[in-house]
Amino acid sequence: MTDFKMPNQEDKPEFVRENFEKIASRYDIFNDWNSFFLHRSWKNRLVKILTSYKPEKVLDLCCGTGDIAFRISKLPTVQKLFAVDFSPSMLSVATARLKDEAPERVTTSVGVAMDLKEFEDVSLDAVTIGFGLRNVQDLRKCLREIGRVLKPGGVYLNLDVGKVKNPVIRYFANFYFFKIVPIFGYLLWGGKNEMFDYLPVSSLSYPGQIELKNIMEEEGFVNVRYENFVFGNATLHICEKKKQ
Repeated sequence: MTDFKMPNQEDKPEFVRENFEKIASRYDIFNDWNSFFLHRSWKNRLVKILTSYKPEKVLDLCCGTGDIAFRISKLPTVQKLFAVDFSPSMLSVATARLKDEAPERVTTSVGVAMDLKEFEDVSLDAVTIGFGLRNVQDLRKCLREIGRVLKPGGVYLNLDVGKVKNPVIRYFANFYFFKIVPIFGYLLWGGKNEMFDYLPVSSLSYPGQIELKNIMEEEGFVNVRYENFVFGNATLHICEKKKQ
């Protein structure tokens, strides 16, 4: 594993925001390197599933550099897309990526995942998060906010790390994730940076596939299911708000 110590829950938001501010310009390259470009296909799969719901108003929450938001912006049914992140530097990359979209159709803004006060109740057809849910201070509170803003029948898609079940594969996956992945970050950064240690360590306290499915159901979502990528190293959860 690693000697990195996770910040406590109270300090976690500021730690994550401060360090994402530092690595924003290198984050996309880091994702390409550490996933061998596979994250692109996972995000494409998310958007393909989203397409089947024919959403008109979509929120890409914890949007980061806008990698998923950019894909969503190309969907013909989407009339309004909101890309929200709490890191201004990450959001500036997303804004540049989405610059060719009409401002009345695509909006980027700084916001907090656990307090979506800028969005009214039952106002959105879909919410997506890519590799962001494990960074929030209160996972359940974030899920409740997503449930609040979704319309009945709306869909929430969550792409993040998963847990590998096979013990042999898990051993090699953990060695890669905890020992090799941070080195990619150091090389990009030009030295040691604790954010590249945080990213794998944050997966330890993050729920596994079945546990997250259960949490989503406990928070009122229905039709909860998930798809594993690369033996469960990454997972896409799909769930819906109950129709009234």
